[in-house]
Amino acid sequence: MSRIGKQPIAVPNGVTASTANGVFKVKGPKGELTVPFNQDLTIKHEDGTLLVERPSDAQRHRALHGLTRTLVANAVKGVSDGFTINLELRGVGYRAKLNGKVLELAIGYSHPVIIDPPAGVTFAVPEPTKIDVSGIDKQLVGQVAANVRKVRKPDAYHGKGVRFVGEQIALKAGKAGATGGKGKK
Repeated sequence: MSRIGKQPIAVPNGVTASTANGVFKVKGPKGELTVPFNQDLTIKHEDGTLLVERPSDAQRHRALHGLTRTLVANAVKGVSDGFTINLELRGVGYRAKLNGKVLELAIGYSHPVIIDPPAGVTFAVPEPTKIDVSGIDKQLVGQVAANVRKVRKPDAYHGKGVRFVGEQIALKAGKAGATGGKGKK
């Protein structure tokens, strides 16, 4: 049995969930999400918990069991709490600011980089070198954060660029043999 798939999902107060025709719908204080799932699996709603069950131990059903349970759990958590990914800017003169909902980055290019958030994602800039990407859809928030990071990935020699908070960058050594003198004759 899948260790992840067999775990029950707690449904917080104020969150309603329903399944119909291979679509799981969940509604909460932060919004509403739908998760399509394979109709071979069943999602049971009992006593404030959700349980994902598979019909057999076939390899295909085992593979879908844990995946479906995780997607449903992420949807429930998203509509009740939401997801936030924190990014930081490292580099001299690197900064971010908000113009309405649009994120504007000054990160070493000759022009500011403007990123318009998709529906369901919001940016926050608590400090000029910190960016918070928030929303209810975990996959969409992660993709938008990765796209922001991709604008200026951390440099391998100095570590300058956009990185996730807490991300460790393995820095390469620079040139080691520069002494300034010419070769011996």
